[in-house]
Amino acid sequence: MYGNKIRKYRIEKGLKMEELAKKVGISTGYLCHLEKGTRQNPSTKIMEKIAKTLEKKVAEIFFCGGDYK
Repeated sequence: MYGNKIRKYRIEKGLKMEELAKKVGISTGYLCHLEKGTRQNPSTKIMEKIAKTLEKKVAEIFFCGGDYK
């Protein structure tokens, strides 16, 4: 996973980090690490929850510009 866009889409949705973390069911600290890229390879379930909450596809957020299906 390179260059995820969690932060970009979170801000576009007007969500604070704490709000997104709560909706996804993860800690704010874990979300912070995912956004910064210091923690990689979240589970498929977590990626799907983040994508659903941000109304995006998993590929759009986590993989090379969203070209993967």
